[in-house]
Amino acid sequence: MPSPKNSPKGSRERRAPGSRLEFLSLMNQKTQGCPESPSRRKDSAAGATPQALPEEDCMKLNPSFMGIALRSLLAIDLWASKRLGVCAGENSSWGSARPLMKVIEVSGHGIPWLAGTLYGLCRSGSSAGREVLINLLFALVLDLVLVALVKGLVRRRRPTHNKMDMFATISVDRYSFPSGHATRAAMVCRFVLHHLILAIPLRVLVVLWAFIVGISRVMLGRHNVTDVLFGLVMGYMQYSVVEYFWLSPLSAPVLFTAWS
Repeated sequence: MPSPKNSPKGSRERRAPGSRLEFLSLMNQKTQGCPESPSRRKDSAAGATPQALPEEDCMKLNPSFMGIALRSLLAIDLWASKRLGVCAGENSSWGSARPLMKVIEVSGHGIPWLAGTLYGLCRSGSSAGREVLINLLFALVLDLVLVALVKGLVRRRRPTHNKMDMFATISVDRYSFPSGHATRAAMVCRFVLHHLILAIPLRVLVVLWAFIVGISRVMLGRHNVTDVLFGLVMGYMQYSVVEYFWLSPLSAPVLFTAWS
C-alpha cells in the first residue's frame, strides 16, 4: 500500500508551486519578447519628445536659396574664367598673343602710372597742371591702398591656370579679388575724361583701353571674371571719392608749396 508521501496526489501538490513559477516565467518572457502593436508604438512615438537636429545638419538638409545662388555663381565664374583664359600660357589656344597681352598688363600697372605722374609733376610749369597731377597721384595711391585692403580681407586665390610671371608683384598680389589693374583702369579713364580736353576719337580710345585692360586680365589667367567686373565698378566709384576730397591750393597748401 503506497504511503501518503509517495502518492500521486502528493507529488502533484509538490510540483504545483514549481509549475506555477515556470508558467509565470514563461509568460513574462513572452510579454518581454513579443513585438509592440502598431497602436502602442504610435502612442509611444506621439508621447516622446522629438530631438532637434544640430544646426549644421539642418543647414545641410535645408540649404538657403542665397547659398545655392552663390555656389552656382562661383561655379559659373570659375568655368567662364577658365574658358576665357586663352592666353594663360604659351601652349594655350591664343598663346601667340600672350606678349601683346603682357604689354597691355604693363600699361595698367601701378608703377608706370606713379612714375609718369611724378615725372609730370617735376616737369609741370603751371599751377592748374600741378593741381590735376597732384590729385591723380592721390587717386593712384588711394587705389593701391584700397585694393590691398580688399585683397587682404577677401584672400581669394588666383586662378589655377595662372602663370606666376607677373610684372613687379608685392605680397598681396598673390590674391585675386579684386583686379587692381581693372580698378586703376576704370578710375584713370574717368579721371582723364573729366580733366583733360581730348578729341572724341581719343576719348573713345581711353574707354577702350580701360575695357581691354580688364579683358586682358581674364585672358592671361590672372583673374576670374568677377574679379575684373568688381574691379571696374570699384575703380569707377573711387573717382567719386577723389572728387569729393579734391586737393587744391586752399585745402592742401603744403603739397602745392612743395611742388611749386
